[in-house]
Amino acid sequence: MKATWELILDVVPDPIAILDKEHRIVQVNQAMAKRLGVTPEKCIGQYCYACIHDAAEPPAFCPHARVLHDGQEHTAEVYEPKLGGHFLVAASPIFNDQRELIGSIHIARDITDRIQAEETLKKAHYELELKVQERTAEIIRTNMQLAAKIGEIKLAKEDLHHALDEIQNLKQKIEAENIYLQKEIKQEKGFDEIIGKSNTLNYVLFRVKQVAHITTSVLILGETGTGKELIAHAIHERSPRKGKPFVTVNCAALPSNLIESELFGHEKGAFTGSHARQVGRFELAHGGTIFLDEIGELPLELQSKLLRVLQDGEFERLGNPHRIKVDVRIIASTNRNLEDMVQKGQFREDLYYRLNVFPITLPPLRKRKEDIPLLVKHFTKYFAKKHGIIIEKIPNDVLTNLQNYQWPGNVRELQNVIERAVITSPGDGLRVEIPTFSFSGTEDIKHLEDLERDYILKVLEKTKGRIAGRQGAAILLGMNPSTLRSRLIKLGIRKPELQ
Repeated sequence: MKATWELILDVVPDPIAILDKEHRIVQVNQAMAKRLGVTPEKCIGQYCYACIHDAAEPPAFCPHARVLHDGQEHTAEVYEPKLGGHFLVAASPIFNDQRELIGSIHIARDITDRIQAEETLKKAHYELELKVQERTAEIIRTNMQLAAKIGEIKLAKEDLHHALDEIQNLKQKIEAENIYLQKEIKQEKGFDEIIGKSNTLNYVLFRVKQVAHITTSVLILGETGTGKELIAHAIHERSPRKGKPFVTVNCAALPSNLIESELFGHEKGAFTGSHARQVGRFELAHGGTIFLDEIGELPLELQSKLLRVLQDGEFERLGNPHRIKVDVRIIASTNRNLEDMVQKGQFREDLYYRLNVFPITLPPLRKRKEDIPLLVKHFTKYFAKKHGIIIEKIPNDVLTNLQNYQWPGNVRELQNVIERAVITSPGDGLRVEIPTFSFSGTEDIKHLEDLERDYILKVLEKTKGRIAGRQGAAILLGMNPSTLRSRLIKLGIRKPELQ
């Protein structure tokens, strides 16, 4: 589909050409291409003096060369055999956002009739002095028509500049959003931030190395808080797409009525409240990786669109039937049993098999207890530096107690416990209050939702129903308050006193 400014060019009846600083043609309208007897595409990239003037170098009268010399608007009356007559050429400079001259736009007004009329008038002046008044009146009428036409050209030029400004503003908005998202979610993460040396963790890292250099889809499985996003980052940073966007989408945190717009974008006016065009996360991730966290929460009606992206690499924005092609690697994660969801009709079977090409299962912290001392030392050092607190000793009994706890919230829970301990320890030795919630560690992953419900209720009971704030359940669980509220709805937890 042509851009607005291209459509405007094509409806202008006068030949128009846009040139760069090297005298190459960047764009011509249909009127110019028709005069040359070729398609617009044939002109793109050619030197204007070769394509239009049949010359080996720019002619002396070339308005473009004058524009490049002083950056001012120039006009010239020229005879162009290839265009079939005499023309009044108006050349205007084009500047970029830094006010650097990058080319010029040329509008050629056909003045063949005027030139012929002037020649006829000169001849008639010698032959018929008595017809001077009649000829003068004819010239006046011609000039009035010319002035009206020039006014139309000026209006068209203003519309063209307005359209170009809109395109530039939209481009800047998209670029700004892209930079913002990448600064917000793209972190330089690799194996250096994956703390541990247990056999189970080493096997996970081995699986990461196996799949990182190829573009196949990856499904990361594991309980909440095991570091699924960290593993996704490690895959991206060890892939050929390193340096390209890494875009994260938390499917559990986005409202179901907005997730399609977030993933695929929307056009202005696509729905109530859509006052501007928005680029979706898949377009932002073009050339890079998109991480679909908690894919099990994706609404069933959107799973077919995601399947299409996986199969064909294309999708449609809301409000626009035009298909958009993207090159995106998909990494998904879930703490749910997708096979059970497929059996219950809650997750598409074909999408499951497309995502499950290369599964990586993350072990819970209770199954890699030998890593707990390393994690405790890492978190203690990090939070002590962050809060300006001196912690020099971690007693062995503290490490033993931490290893004996079952950690239902996994590494995220351990991180929160250590941060709290760093803040509350009275001296330079770490003192940790072990959580009182017990967990046998025998539950299978398919019962994780029940486990999560029980654990959240325990935490809510401890915080007396408070969700947000310093004493809220969201801080203890290491979650965003809005994410926790979404989980409460998913798990069917209703407490009228929740804040």
